[in-house]
Parts: sequence; C-alpha cells; structure tokens
Amino acid sequence: MAPPRPRSVLALDVGRRRIGLAGCDPLGLTVTPLPALARGDFQADLGRLLELVRQRRVETLVVGLPLDASQRPTPQGVHCRRYGLRLARGLAALGQPLPLAWVDEHASSWSAGERFGLHGDRSGRLDSAAAALLLEQWLREGPEALGPALISADPVDPAAIVVGTRAGADSF
Repeated sequence: MAPPRPRSVLALDVGRRRIGLAGCDPLGLTVTPLPALARGDFQADLGRLLELVRQRRVETLVVGLPLDASQRPTPQGVHCRRYGLRLARGLAALGQPLPLAWVDEHASSWSAGERFGLHGDRSGRLDSAAAALLLEQWLREGPEALGPALISADPVDPAAIVVGTRAGADSF
C-alpha cells in the first residue's frame, strides 16, 4: 500500500474520558502531539475540534480503531468508529467536510507509554502521544482517506472502511 499524499492531518485517539490529538505539517514531515481534549457532550467536543481544524488548516482526519488479533473491531473500536463518523458528519454539516481514514491502534497507548515514559499518565499526554504514533503510522502506510461523499450514513456499517495495519490493509 502506498503512503497517502502529504497534507495537514489531525489524528484522534478516542477514549471514553479524553481524546488524544496530534497533527502534522502540510508536508507530513513533523508530527506533533497536541493537548488532549477532555470529553464533554458531543456538541462541545465538535465545537472545540472545529476550531482546531480551522486553526491548523486540517485537510484529513485520522482516527485510531482498536482491532483484535483477527483484525475485527473491539467494543472500543465500534465506539471509535461511531465517534469518527459522527465527527466527520458533524464537521461537514458545519461547512468543514474532511476525508476520514482509520488506523489500527492496537497497543498504541502501551507503545506511547514505552517510547515516551508516560505509563500511568492521566493528564492526557499519553493519549496525545498515542495519537502521534497513529499519525506517524498512517503517514508511512496509509490507507488513503475516504472522501466525505464516501463516508457511510450508518455509523456501524463496516462497508468500505479500510484500516491501515502494519501488515497491509484489511476491510471488515
């Protein structure tokens, strides 16, 4: 699988309490962990994320999707997929349609904790470090993001959702 084209991207590591965030420059060279977003109600999250998308001139969203060993979404993976689709649709409704890509985030928090010495962190730094690892992986491996017109209206319909993995891409 070819790497995606360079552009400004916002990666999200969606958790129940916080969303880890990371971004990259328009050339896809520098990945930066951003302050994590403490989850509130969806409309409040959407407003804060819209502001960030506009500030950083984001062109694509990348959302981490926890998969099991068989490349099937875990219960948290279903939640992350719903959130990513809802966010993409919400941004589109506010005049900011963005392509959306998925990355297998299996063990991303553990890897970020190891790499950055953040095990046990509750400040959100670990969440954003995990989002940075997801973004680095996506920049290397893809898959290319789905355009806004291809994003399913059904948040649990797995059709056409391709997830980048270290071994290639699998759809589920």
